[in-house]
Amino acid sequence: MKLVKKILNKFNGLYYTQEYLCLAKESFQQPLHVYLIAGKQIIKDITNHHLFTGYSPLIFTLYSASVNEGELTEKIDIIFSEQSLKPNEFLEKKDAIARLSLKMIRRQPVDEMCFVYYEAIKGEHHFLSSFHQYIIELHNRLYNKKPGNVYLPDNLYKQVQIAYSVPRVISLITVSDGKLFNLFPTDLHGTVNDKYYISSLRHEGRACNQVEASGRVVISRIHCDAYKTAYSLGKNHTLPLRSKDNFPFGNTNSLVFQLHLPQSVLNYRELELVQSFEHGIHKLLLYKIVSKQIFSYEPATLAHIHNVYATWRRNKRLPSNYLLR
Repeated sequence: MKLVKKILNKFNGLYYTQEYLCLAKESFQQPLHVYLIAGKQIIKDITNHHLFTGYSPLIFTLYSASVNEGELTEKIDIIFSEQSLKPNEFLEKKDAIARLSLKMIRRQPVDEMCFVYYEAIKGEHHFLSSFHQYIIELHNRLYNKKPGNVYLPDNLYKQVQIAYSVPRVISLITVSDGKLFNLFPTDLHGTVNDKYYISSLRHEGRACNQVEASGRVVISRIHCDAYKTAYSLGKNHTLPLRSKDNFPFGNTNSLVFQLHLPQSVLNYRELELVQSFEHGIHKLLLYKIVSKQIFSYEPATLAHIHNVYATWRRNKRLPSNYLLR
């Protein structure tokens, strides 16, 4: 089996050995645009107006303040493109490097807004040849069904590759019961406006239980130089609360909750849990933003992308700023 794995890795078309590549979000050049479409017509650029909030199944969250609620129908299509396109323009086939078809799973009205959650039902992309995509899918079926690993079968794996063709910010969440703490990373999250924030966690995980029990967290954007630390904290999703000295906290606490902040913090938001619901392996968490503070305006926010998209960029000779672990 080791020989088979070696052969598959040799012929998968991927340039980088790491599945996810870290980077500084603000200095990432020539990113893809994400568009909501109807048929072959562009409705709106939602690159900065959608949240990636789940991977099993794939979940995108849109909201009526940034997209006309009438456009958020039961089924929608989203395309990813190099091209800068305007509303009402007609899409040419060559302009869509990737595409997701999604179905609505929930409307969540809050105040005068409405958050709309969609589950992907199909994804297709052209980041690699169909042969290379087949090899990657075969490798996934043979080797990614491991204990503790969330297996992404068939087209779901391709959907996730597409979702991570947009840099996804990796932030650190601090949670506490008043005496003990946890600090763990998340990339399934985002701000809606000055009032609300949405994230998701695995509903069977300890981290999720800790957040729900507390009802209060701090989410910190961190400097890209802390990328190795952020990845190393991934195991904390499954660990109990512990004493402060188990974590890379700095000497600063948050304004209202007085929760410890990580050493590498650029800015943070204090969040109070408002609503939640389960879908797939995830619990989708809606928070009210209690306060926020900026420590540094340095354009170096930690984010990451998928290897499939990074390889496509290299093949196109697009610039990169990857931080290889």
